[in-house]
Amino acid sequence: MSKEKVIVICGPTASGKTKLGVELAKKINGEIVSADSMQIYKEMNIGTAKPTREEMQGIKHYLIDFVDPDKRYSVADFKKDAKKAIKEILKKGKVPIIVGGTGLYIDSLIYEIDYQEIEYDEEYRNKLEDDVKEKGLSELYNLAKKIDEEAIMKISPNDKKRILRILEIYHATGKTKTQLEIESRKKEVEFDYKVYALKWNRDILYDRINKRVDIMINQGLIDEVKNILNKYHNFPTSLQGLRI
Repeated sequence: MSKEKVIVICGPTASGKTKLGVELAKKINGEIVSADSMQIYKEMNIGTAKPTREEMQGIKHYLIDFVDPDKRYSVADFKKDAKKAIKEILKKGKVPIIVGGTGLYIDSLIYEIDYQEIEYDEEYRNKLEDDVKEKGLSELYNLAKKIDEEAIMKISPNDKKRILRILEIYHATGKTKTQLEIESRKKEVEFDYKVYALKWNRDILYDRINKRVDIMINQGLIDEVKNILNKYHNFPTSLQGLRI
């Protein structure tokens, strides 16, 4: 029995994923499931480049703007919610289009990875943050490399979020991120995912990112961050999106 097809559009920040996803959805009668770990949060609109109603052009988007910034939302939560959305779209006779740049989110679907629900350890996270300030990110990068060389090879030495994630997984489980992924890839993939990754010349991409930041500042990014920090006092996962 053939599996139902699901399109995936992924790529780096400012690569045009949102616009392409909307244009494709209009042409093939599709609806979009966001795979962006920051656009899920309410009130974080400018800094996450959350698509506006005008940019959505009438295309229904799932998993955007539905979690309070002070709530924790895991990869396991995303996988459950994304599959529910995919099935809802298919039931309508439409084509599901996954759009986003959060690698863990996308991997959880296309490789059927069941990421272990890891309890958030605020004390350990604070220690890692202090280590970054005192010793520099390069030291934690080297530590993560000793723990999980295969995973670190896919990560930039400047990608603090993913470097800390490798360390947190090992601290919480005693197993590496790579080990957990191998152990979890036991189930057959439910859908036929067709993955398209956007690639740009690095200089052009960086120019697009710089222009995007300028636009965000002009739109009121600083006030948006101030308002969120004043309103909420606990940021288990959304704080990653406020460190701009």
